[in-house]
Amino acid sequence: MAHRNVATNSSFERSSLASLDQKLAMAKRCSREGMMAGAKAAVVATIATAIPTQLASVRMLPWARTNLNHTAQALIISTVAGAAYFIVADKTILASARKNSFNPPSNA
Repeated sequence: MAHRNVATNSSFERSSLASLDQKLAMAKRCSREGMMAGAKAAVVATIATAIPTQLASVRMLPWARTNLNHTAQALIISTVAGAAYFIVADKTILASARKNSFNPPSNA
């Protein structure tokens, strides 16, 4: 059975655990920024889609008036909002991760 030197391993383990905690905190911050940016984009996309869908298409175009019921309109709006959320959240998280990978935080 091999004996381990606890004093040399504990220093390394503490620094690696601190580094792991720091990386985990940074990942949480990046994902929170992405979530907030995605939510803002979803709200803007919902408004930008709902107005033309409700006012312009349904009232002005005869085809839309006959073929787009309330469910179809809601599906169009929610699809655009969901797509905007995921696209913006993904781009924000990737940009934040890229920025943090090039500029690692100091160990102070």
